[in-house]
Amino acid sequence: MSKEKNNIAILGTGWIAVQMAATLQQMKDVNCYAVASRELQRAQAFAKEWGFKQAYGSYEELAADPEVDLVYVATPHSHHYEHSRLCILQGKAVLCEKAFTANAREAESLLQLAKEHNVYIAEAIWTRYMPFSSTIRELVHSGIIGTPDLLSASLGYPSTFKERIIKPELCGGALLDLGVYPINFARMIFGTDIEDIQSHCVKNEYGVDIQESISFRYTDGKIATLQATVSCANTRQGIISGDKGYIIVDNINNPHQAAVYNADHQLVKIYDCPTQISGYEYEVQACIDDLQRGSLEPAAMPHAETLAIMRLLDRLRAEWGVVYPADKATTL
Repeated sequence: MSKEKNNIAILGTGWIAVQMAATLQQMKDVNCYAVASRELQRAQAFAKEWGFKQAYGSYEELAADPEVDLVYVATPHSHHYEHSRLCILQGKAVLCEKAFTANAREAESLLQLAKEHNVYIAEAIWTRYMPFSSTIRELVHSGIIGTPDLLSASLGYPSTFKERIIKPELCGGALLDLGVYPINFARMIFGTDIEDIQSHCVKNEYGVDIQESISFRYTDGKIATLQATVSCANTRQGIISGDKGYIIVDNINNPHQAAVYNADHQLVKIYDCPTQISGYEYEVQACIDDLQRGSLEPAAMPHAETLAIMRLLDRLRAEWGVVYPADKATTL
């Protein structure tokens, strides 16, 4: 991808695809090149609204277009494996929306396929690519709050009216949609040396989780308590506490501010994130930079970490008895 601008395609035309399209429009190094839907008219309407050159009525056509440099997979969790695989087999680099796949088995298969075909693939967990996430991590370990020992992170949006959230066939539930954010937040800041995991969840009538509480105990004594819910709104905050104070992150899903307090609860300093388009631009730019370097995976979200988190999600769902049709599949 040495050309001046990179042709970006979006596979899917739902809400997240719209957010990405609006972001791509404002990026300097990209062309809004192609979009695909299962309905040609929908793809054409999307292309017209967001300035995409090509509109396809099938995902196969998009994957086969030789001019596409990077495909952003924006379909429901249940279809990430199928659609990413389609692109890989056509030699197309992939930025696949989180959660990466329905389960770890699909993730293993997809990553192995990408390796065999020498094709780039990245998980689009946007907080991993945001510069401000690195700022928060550096702040936590700078000594400004002393030794960090306790973390809490919570994310909730009332969204039980959405079919993709409540149905197991679409890999619904709070965990894959929202729970991945507090989990990634904890792992970004406290690391991955987790000794014990405890959790509770509440399920809906379809058998998917609608809210949960998860606790990590680290080998060095740190504890992270995490919550996710699609039943209600909540603060979305992340709080990291140390013996000399604490840091409050305003929104773990898209952090804009980190406020540092001392042990007497007095505000010490506020750190603001740099001006951004939406936050989605960082994952796209990371892919472009990686492809120019010849990398096959992103440094900000290595394949090993994507796979580790998918295995963690599987473990939690197994404990809760949350089962997707993809879990029962005998072949891939």
